[in-house]
Amino acid sequence: MNDRCAAFRALHHAGRPLLLPNVWDHASAAAFAARGYPAVGTTSLGVAASAGLPDGAAATRAENVRLARMLCHLPVLVTVDVEAGCADDPAAVAELAVELAAHGVVGINLEDGRADGTLDSAELTAAKVAAVKAAAPQVFVNARTDTWWLGLPDPLPETLRRAHAYEAAGADGIFVPGTPDADTVAALVAEIGAPLNVLYRPGGPTLDELRALGVARVSTGSLLFRAAFGAALDTLDAVRSGATLPTRPPSYDEVQRLSAPSRP
Repeated sequence: MNDRCAAFRALHHAGRPLLLPNVWDHASAAAFAARGYPAVGTTSLGVAASAGLPDGAAATRAENVRLARMLCHLPVLVTVDVEAGCADDPAAVAELAVELAAHGVVGINLEDGRADGTLDSAELTAAKVAAVKAAAPQVFVNARTDTWWLGLPDPLPETLRRAHAYEAAGADGIFVPGTPDADTVAALVAEIGAPLNVLYRPGGPTLDELRALGVARVSTGSLLFRAAFGAALDTLDAVRSGATLPTRPPSYDEVQRLSAPSRP
C-alpha cells in the first residue's frame, strides 16, 4: 500500500470523523486544501452539472478521470464518486478504479442506487467491490447503499444485509446517506464492522454528536456545490436590486493563487 493510500485509510481511524468536503472542480478542491482539509471527495452532482450532464446516469466517466488527473496534483488526498461504477460489468468498474489509481486517487465511492430510483442487487454491487479490490487493492472502496436515500420501507434490515455483503466482498468503508436520526446512526455503527460514513444533514446531528456515535467519516455531498450555486444567485439578485452583497467573495488574486496549477 502506498503512503497516500495508507494516510487516507488512517484518517478513518483517528478517533474523530473525517470531515470530507466534496468538490466539483480544481478551484474548489484547491480552496478546501488551502483551508487545511487533508482529503477531498468529488460530488457526482457537481461534476455532472458542471459538464451539463445528468447525475447518477453513468454519464461522467471521462469527466471524473479528467478531474482526478488535475486534483491529484494538489496537496490533498482525493477520493472519487464513481456513482455505480459507470458500468454494470464488474470488470469495467475495476478498470476505472485502476485508471483513477494510476493518477493518484486513493479511494472511490461505489453505490448501489440507480438513476431510475431502484437498487442494484446486493450481489452485483458486491461483485463490483470484489473486482475493484482484486485489481486495485490499495484503493479505499467506500460502498454506498441507498436504502434510505431511495425511500425503502423499513430500510434498516436491508441496509445491514447489504452492508455485510459489501464488507464480505472487501469494502473498506460503508456509506449510508439519508440516515434519519442519531438512534439510527448508532444502530448502524453497532452492527457494521467497517468504518461508517454518513452524509452531513443540516439540522441533523452535529460533527461532535456524530463523533460520539462512532461515525468515521462525514461527507458534505452536493451541499457545498449547491451552497456556492445559491450564493451566486443571491449575489446576482443583490446586484440587480441594489442591495448589499450577501457575502464577501474571494478576491481575483486569491482565486488566481488557489487555481494556479501545482505539480508534485
